[in-house]
Amino acid sequence: MSRSASRKTGQSDSSTPITSSAGGLFRSATGKASSKEMERIDNVFYSYANKSSGLIDPEGIEALCSDLEVDHTDVRILMLAWKMKSEKQGYFTLEEWRRGLKALRADNVHKLKKALPELEKEVKRPTNFVDFYSYAFQYCLTEEKQKSIDIESICQLLDLALGFQFRSQVDYFIDYLKIQSDYKVINLDQWMGFYRFCNEINFPGLSNYDPELAWPLILDNFVEWLREKQT
Repeated sequence: MSRSASRKTGQSDSSTPITSSAGGLFRSATGKASSKEMERIDNVFYSYANKSSGLIDPEGIEALCSDLEVDHTDVRILMLAWKMKSEKQGYFTLEEWRRGLKALRADNVHKLKKALPELEKEVKRPTNFVDFYSYAFQYCLTEEKQKSIDIESICQLLDLALGFQFRSQVDYFIDYLKIQSDYKVINLDQWMGFYRFCNEINFPGLSNYDPELAWPLILDNFVEWLREKQT
């Protein structure tokens, strides 16, 4: 009995280091694969980066767009910047690049191109889209302490960031912004207010729009202009 128990105990003891060793080998292999992937991601970055600044600058982004076969004004490039959490318009740092491409599991341009449709679907999910829409505005604040964006730029940004979701509302709002003279710039509150308007208000009927509620004044004016236009 005791010899049998001893043998069992011995077998159990000898198997412990084998299991531990296998786990260590797995972690080591995983770590090496991850390191190789990051190395490939870095190599792609440096193929587009400006050698003196160490950043992918507007020229590098144009080259990237050419290889991805998308226009540099394509909304998917803005989505890519959102995924990277890029802070400065027209520039990608190595850290931002790593963050975005690792999340997209793209360690070469071919994989990045194939990842764009999935990225588009990800952005269009309601919970993500609010964050993307807010990011689009803040990404375009290019000056220090800048809080608002000029009307011409806002019209372009609305078309890019929201036009594919709410085409009619965006077209009418852009028309209004171009003919009105009360506002030279738009701030974040007004920008987010228009997104709420698109989501909540019956269009083009506007039957549930109540100016007594907390809408930005520019939207009250827009609705008034729209109703006059409709009659």
